Amino acid sequence: MKKSLSFIILLFFVISMAGVAAAAGKVKVKQITGDVAAVDVAAKSLTVKGKKAEVVVMIDEQKTAVRMDKEKKSLSDVKVGDKVIVKYSEADGKNIARNIEIKPAKADKKGAEPAKPVKPAAKPAHTKPGY
Repeated sequence: MKKSLSFIILLFFVISMAGVAAAAGKVKVKQITGDVAAVDVAAKSLTVKGKKAEVVVMIDEQKTAVRMDKEKKSLSDVKVGDKVIVKYSEADGKNIARNIEIKPAKADKKGAEPAKPVKPAAKPAHTKPGY
């Protein structure tokens, strides 16, 4: 009886430790949307200023995908002032970018003509009663 009880306790302990190890191995992916504040191609880093914070992410050439409208780009294509969505994860105290989506600038509508005012409808001709 003691052997079976100790075996069950040991089995329970091993299963619980495996669950803790699996949970520790999961990587939490974060996202920031904002304007590019700085690009350092030599250091392979990008600084994004969001609404709440400013985040510096490192670029890994094998793991980081840089895209604009589903077209593959590189870090050198990212410019200060661009709007971006960056998905990143934290590893060894550094933020490593997984995906950088460059948002294209919205078309400027300065060349569009303003709406023309509508002319009032012509008054109907008066008719004589009795016709």
